[in-house]
Amino acid sequence: MTRALPIAAPAVVAGAMVLLAGAAPASQAAQASHAPQAGEDEVEVAIPPGLSATAASRLLEEKGVVGSGFLFRLAAKVTGSERSLKPGGYRFKRGTPVFEALKALKAGTVNDVRVVIPEGFSARQIAERLEANSLCKAAEFMELARSRRLEGFLFPTTYDFDRRWGAPQIAQRMHDEFKRRVAPMVEAARGKPDLDLQQVVTLASIVEREAAIQSEKPMIAAVYLNRLRRRKKLEADPTVQYALGYWKKGLTLDDLRVASPYNTYTHFGLPPGPICSPGAASVAAVLDPAKTDALYFVADAKGGHVFNAALDEHLKAKQRFKHELRLQKAAARRGER
Repeated sequence: MTRALPIAAPAVVAGAMVLLAGAAPASQAAQASHAPQAGEDEVEVAIPPGLSATAASRLLEEKGVVGSGFLFRLAAKVTGSERSLKPGGYRFKRGTPVFEALKALKAGTVNDVRVVIPEGFSARQIAERLEANSLCKAAEFMELARSRRLEGFLFPTTYDFDRRWGAPQIAQRMHDEFKRRVAPMVEAARGKPDLDLQQVVTLASIVEREAAIQSEKPMIAAVYLNRLRRRKKLEADPTVQYALGYWKKGLTLDDLRVASPYNTYTHFGLPPGPICSPGAASVAAVLDPAKTDALYFVADAKGGHVFNAALDEHLKAKQRFKHELRLQKAAARRGER
């Protein structure tokens, strides 16, 4: 049954429309929200992608941007703007009129730089991409990431960064997104598997770098979890690559002996921390791994992996892979002639 609006609603809507009529033009509102230099009466607000008008109203009220989150929601509904709020970094004066704040969020931030941070990027790669987009110095970002131990806790996604921000604000924005997207997943898992947040993210970062096919992530996570339970070394190539300081294909025997606590060929258990920024799918794979007894996996010649529970079967799979690679190389040489 449809419920009629309370009698007072038209008065509220009429009052809202009066406020709208008296608000500054959209261009002026956007300029007022984005142009001023930071001051004590100003608040910086990050609107993540997909944030609803209801959630945005709460955030703006909590930050002191608007006096009433309810009026903001009502204004968004009356103007049909509920799905038109643009993500990004904003700077508002405290006590900004509701419709001025709404117009700014509809217009979007004029100072934003859109940056894609892929899943599996290390903090160093993130720093280099930020510098390439003239947002901050890579060295400054890396110093901050190391001091705050943010490796793995900078969520990989597409961001709209305010070009006036520095490394601290950018890092905080990425870490806030991690807390919004990943921390609740780990909390909801309630200790299954028996890993804390740091350990979950560390293992997820290894899964992220190992998996070339998304569907294999739960299997790869299961293999590493099985090896941890059996007290077997993880022997994960990406951890050695991280210890070397760059992602390298075709590790040598000398590489596998590199002296580093991140070298899981020489150290038992998980490395000291994450080796990259894992995406939500890799975290989910660790929290809900495949049900398998597999302890080994090796690449196949089609871009995926072959999983085995027995060592002898694993060694056979390795030999098949080497044989298939030789055949592919031979075919490529014949094609070049």
